[in-house]
Amino acid sequence: MILEHFKHKSYKPVKKVDIGPDCVIKCPKCESLFFIEDMDHVNKLCPHCGKYFKMTARERIASVVDEDSFIEYFREKKIRDPLKFPKYKEKQMSLRRKLELDEGVVCGIASIRNIKLAIAVMDTDYLMGSMGSTVGEKISKTVELSIKKKLPLLIFSASGGARMQEGMFSLMQMAKTSQAISKHNEKGLLYISVMTNPTTGGVSASFASLGDIIIGEKNALIGFAGPRVIRQVTGTELPPGFQSAEFLLEHGLLDMIVPREEMRNTLGNILSLHAHVNKSRGVRR
Repeated sequence: MILEHFKHKSYKPVKKVDIGPDCVIKCPKCESLFFIEDMDHVNKLCPHCGKYFKMTARERIASVVDEDSFIEYFREKKIRDPLKFPKYKEKQMSLRRKLELDEGVVCGIASIRNIKLAIAVMDTDYLMGSMGSTVGEKISKTVELSIKKKLPLLIFSASGGARMQEGMFSLMQMAKTSQAISKHNEKGLLYISVMTNPTTGGVSASFASLGDIIIGEKNALIGFAGPRVIRQVTGTELPPGFQSAEFLLEHGLLDMIVPREEMRNTLGNILSLHAHVNKSRGVRR
């Protein structure tokens, strides 16, 4: 009877299922493994800990606007390379084919709760969402479109800052976009700025910080220079959580922090309130 335990046992083979390398994701925060189909695909959240995964511009647009309401404007066919930077043009051509984007920002008109607005959403997949001359031009045109049609303006920022391959031409976009926002403000139109992870450099120092209402995404990195550079320049140790959205809210640089899953409702509430106030004042839109 004891020998029975040492006999070779036969087992029926389990049917193999090829899940493929692209079917499973590991969360960088909680290190849980989960199937892609279990992810909250609208808001790109880890189903276990709620960690935010990177969103493309089109995913972010789809998560906040009314279904089938987005109409894209200002697609750019030309590739600008003012400094003839080595391999810069080839890199952009490759990204255009791979990502089906013309640049680091997607612009157009959409609606939230049937309220029309002009919208621009940056995409870090395209050269880290850096702001070159084309990005600055597209954002400025979106602001001008908002003024022409008397629409509220919504910009989602996600950027590593100015684009080094364009040098001074890139830095000039800070003034260009800021001037456009100034004209928008003079017309008394609403501008909502949403800073996502990351919003840094020349973007944070220009149009992203000029909103009538400035919203931060939870745990977003927001700042101008990096912590290491700031420490070297000031010679001081930085406080814990420096340059996080929560730190900026505490120090008055943001109006609110909104989780992704609440972003659409929050934006809808702001736009509805603004439309109601304009209507009560007899303001024509």
